[in-house]
Amino acid sequence: MICGTIFVLVLLCGVEAGRVLVLPGEYSHWLNMRSIVDALVEKNHSVTVLVSSSSPTVQYTRKERFNYNLFKANMKKEEASAIWSDYIHLWMNDTATTYERFSMIRQVLSNFMELAADTCKGMLHNEDLLRTLRESHYDVLLSDPMMPCTDLMAEMLKIPHILSTRFTFAYNIEQFCGPTPSSYVPAVTVQGQPNDHMSFTERVENMLLYIMYSTILRFSFNQLYTEIMGKPTTMCETMGKADIWLIRTYRDFEYPRPLFPNFKFIGGLHCKPANTLSKELETFVQSSGDHGVVVFSLGSIINNLKMERANTIASALGQIPQKVVWRYSGKTPETLASNTKLYDWIPQNDLLGHPKAKAFITHGGTNGLHEAIYHGVPMVGLPLFADQPDNMMHMKTKGAAVVLDINTMESKDLVDALKTVLNNPTYKESIMRLSRIHHDQPMKPLDQAVFWIEFVMRNKGAKHLRVQAHDLSWYQYHCLDVLAFLLSIVALITFLFIKTCSFFFRKCFRKTRPDGKAQKNKKE
Repeated sequence: MICGTIFVLVLLCGVEAGRVLVLPGEYSHWLNMRSIVDALVEKNHSVTVLVSSSSPTVQYTRKERFNYNLFKANMKKEEASAIWSDYIHLWMNDTATTYERFSMIRQVLSNFMELAADTCKGMLHNEDLLRTLRESHYDVLLSDPMMPCTDLMAEMLKIPHILSTRFTFAYNIEQFCGPTPSSYVPAVTVQGQPNDHMSFTERVENMLLYIMYSTILRFSFNQLYTEIMGKPTTMCETMGKADIWLIRTYRDFEYPRPLFPNFKFIGGLHCKPANTLSKELETFVQSSGDHGVVVFSLGSIINNLKMERANTIASALGQIPQKVVWRYSGKTPETLASNTKLYDWIPQNDLLGHPKAKAFITHGGTNGLHEAIYHGVPMVGLPLFADQPDNMMHMKTKGAAVVLDINTMESKDLVDALKTVLNNPTYKESIMRLSRIHHDQPMKPLDQAVFWIEFVMRNKGAKHLRVQAHDLSWYQYHCLDVLAFLLSIVALITFLFIKTCSFFFRKCFRKTRPDGKAQKNKKE
């Protein structure tokens, strides 16, 4: 026992614990980042989560193994929750006219900018908070861009910055400070671009989307950043200073594309082997026999649906021989069949990892999508908003999912989609191929995330991985100034050549009189 204790103490002494400041996102973003936080705590790092008092999902009053640092925001939690709710229901409103939808989008974006400004000013205009954070001498800042102005916080504290994000956001940042060839890297849209094999028309649309995204980001956040910093500041400038980008996807999901050396894939870091189900749930799953079960969840945000939509879905689920476990906390649908069981919460990872899991009906959130890939379960996608349509389009392109429009589908559409995924073996084969790719990595995603955070702490940053492209203007990055210079040289040489030829042409071929003088024109 004494020898064992000494050995453990020696190991612990060899571990250099660091101080990590975390600025989290909301909803599933926080659930994903929470896995990293827990892993850091397991390795004896001191972690502090800085959270706004208006946060609708981070439960900062709970006792945890890490610390919460709460800063006061002017906006109340109920107001912030209402803004998120308006955003969600905006995409689920299938009765609004085009003008009404455009008006609602403007209002929602305006509300989001108000929420972002309130969060930023609550953090960065709070001198007491900033002084406390500086005195804590953090080694690194880990953040999700869903929480605004995290890059400004890293700059004010003068500490290395690590971003944890889905490529959706990275697309837009890269568009004006990195390699995002619009010819084969599809932009994120509400409908989802087909794939990276685009026709001429699709490439035109893709280019216009990138221009639109860049414009929105410039006009939305640059003004706020300039106001907070007291000098002209752009989001591209500050985001580009991040030492490491932890991308919450992997090559099993993404289309091939060029990457910066400080972009590291960590998709599926929260995935793990399935645990044993509760006795009640295991009994229900086993009662499915050889048909198996279908797991149904629309994520952590959507807890209920309109009764008309809920009845349409419940009616479809009652027409398949499989048992269905549905995460749903709304009013019980009138058409709910005996093969379907409703739960306020389900152990999604454990259900997908169960041998009887045959299909997954999902909204296309990144967390659930990677759990389905990890366990090899084909999907029926009902995407709602944000990156979900794009996520499901990736899965459809790779042959692992059927995608439907939740607002317009009929019961027959959902039944047909489920039968296709359940009975056509190519969907299972495709998702198993993606699962093998996901598991065939030199290091587990969570271990890789922790490794790069510790790497940044050990080396006081990772600026050697940051490319010079971040310090170039858009026209310098695309060498438009060089092209203009070379074209000017070519134009000058061409002009001089034409003038010289014209001069010698006149000298050599002009008619002369016998006395050697030039012959005048007849009219002259």
